[in-house]
Amino acid sequence: MTTSNTAAAATEAAQLPVELNRSSPVPLYFQLAQAIESAILQGVLAPGERFENELALAKRLSLSRPTTRRAIQELVDKGLLVRKRGVGTQVVQSPVHRPVELTSLFDDLARAGQNPTTRLLDYQVGPPTHDVAQELNISETTDVVTIRRLRSTNGEPLAVMVNYLPSDIAPDPDELETQGLYSSLRTRGVHIRLARQRIGARAADRDEAALLDEKYKAPLLTMHRTAFDDSGSVVEFGAHVYRASRYYFDTTLVDR
Repeated sequence: MTTSNTAAAATEAAQLPVELNRSSPVPLYFQLAQAIESAILQGVLAPGERFENELALAKRLSLSRPTTRRAIQELVDKGLLVRKRGVGTQVVQSPVHRPVELTSLFDDLARAGQNPTTRLLDYQVGPPTHDVAQELNISETTDVVTIRRLRSTNGEPLAVMVNYLPSDIAPDPDELETQGLYSSLRTRGVHIRLARQRIGARAADRDEAALLDEKYKAPLLTMHRTAFDDSGSVVEFGAHVYRASRYYFDTTLVDR
């Protein structure tokens, strides 16, 4: 890229207004990283938008280049910015913020304007494993439907979800690519009122890494949920994994 082209690219890239407190004990690189992160999370910087290169940013804010480089690298490491050869630094989609509530991922994403899409990876009917039968509180001779789906948001993969349901209430395969599981259950008169949920973390296996566009053994968030209907019967058991770089849970703690 020529000097003139570089300058043109810099003027086209997003120039975020940043206020730095140079008398604060907080390092300048951290202040800058926090300002950029806040702008991304609040939608001031849109996904795919090119960000001002570090040299132009350093000059505009009267910072050293190592300071701006460190701030940008912090956000690259968090998955909020990405460096692309020949393109520059771009804003990645904001991480999905999800409250820990009794809702479906599809509904949460739709309400947040995240354009959720689903690809059905597998749909099988047959007897459950011992562990699944225990979670669903059914006999191991009772057929269940096992559903495996890839959930994406704004075109980027977000989660691999496996759900187990009694076959008599399970949605049809074509429903699962157009709406959320809980929405499909509601159309069948099944209303989820209570759930037991466990949240953890582990490394991605090769299949999950390929589906989620992550590196092998990249960190994933895990969620296991057993859901109950109005009568207290178990209606589904889910085992989901989420990209840790694109997703987090939010909880509110109250002092009783």
